Amino acid sequence: MTKLTDIQAILLSSAAARASGHLLPLPESLAGKDEPAHKAIRELIKRGLAAEVETTGAATILREGGGLHVGAVITDAGKHAIGAVEPDGSAPNSAMSAAEPTKARSDTKQAKVLELLRREQGASIEELMQATGWLPHTTRAALTGIRKRGVTLDKNKVDGVTRYTAAAAQ
Repeated sequence: MTKLTDIQAILLSSAAARASGHLLPLPESLAGKDEPAHKAIRELIKRGLAAEVETTGAATILREGGGLHVGAVITDAGKHAIGAVEPDGSAPNSAMSAAEPTKARSDTKQAKVLELLRREQGASIEELMQATGWLPHTTRAALTGIRKRGVTLDKNKVDGVTRYTAAAAQ
């Protein structure tokens, strides 16, 4: 298995979730970490987990040079490194083919957690514990893991109960 830093894993996960496969713009969880994120992108390119491509979108520009705007996209190797492969276990064919994001299994506890978090009212820790059978610390750890994969979670207090909601995808 490919060893990745947290920032590299977040960048690759958010890129895999985008139809374009671009690593930029940075996910909200990396806000204010521009320099470490750009360093991580350069390392991903060096390792073949991402590739430079010409881009026209201002938000996807990694660098400019020679009149070109260069961005970075996830490669098949990058998708494989984070486990973002097709349901049959094969990797997509082209380095930039993220047009069809991989489908997550719907029969897992994490899928159930995401389903509850995507509801308009979100979910409390108690509701997540009840749905999964997990203890409080395991449930909070799962929320941290979801954040690390690039999903933005909003936290609000409603009638004295903290509720978590997954923000809409970019």
